[in-house]
Amino acid sequence: MKTFKNMSCCLIIVFSFLSFSQTSVAASAEEIEIGVDATLDRFRDEVSGGNKFLQKAKGVLVFPSVIKAGFVVGGEYGEGALRIGGKTVEYYSTAGASLGFQLGAQSKSVVLVFLTKKALSDFRKSDGWKVGVDGSVAIVEWGVGEDINTIDFNDPIAGFVFSNKGLMYNLTLEGSKFTKIVK
Repeated sequence: MKTFKNMSCCLIIVFSFLSFSQTSVAASAEEIEIGVDATLDRFRDEVSGGNKFLQKAKGVLVFPSVIKAGFVVGGEYGEGALRIGGKTVEYYSTAGASLGFQLGAQSKSVVLVFLTKKALSDFRKSDGWKVGVDGSVAIVEWGVGEDINTIDFNDPIAGFVFSNKGLMYNLTLEGSKFTKIVK
């Protein structure tokens, strides 16, 4: 019985955090833009050939800060912007939930690069786009010093995940849902 009470208490805390993060601290359009600019600057600095790669993109969806927290049950949330031709055209939120052994919180930045017009169009037409259901995203890994423009992508969307320590590898965005928001 005590374990059930502890688990219930943890669930309430996690869901309260998620509700609070989605409503109370929603970022303004200006805050999102500042974060997107900084994240793209970081992308260009850390990814060899990143600037040229972004120029070839049909669109770029950037989430400067996706907060993930959990204790057995976890959740994540972040807000970002879709840019086409270097200009913001829409704002999005990302959210996800997970169940399993987990404890703590982290922040990460996510950059999704749309490599085809069809992938970008399908994404924009969706009512709520979910990775792995509505489309797949190739999480990019490559060797130090390798130029990103030398990689042949099989998926129409390339994903990059950054932590405070730099580009993160062996991560998945599977199950993340992206939804258009009005700012």
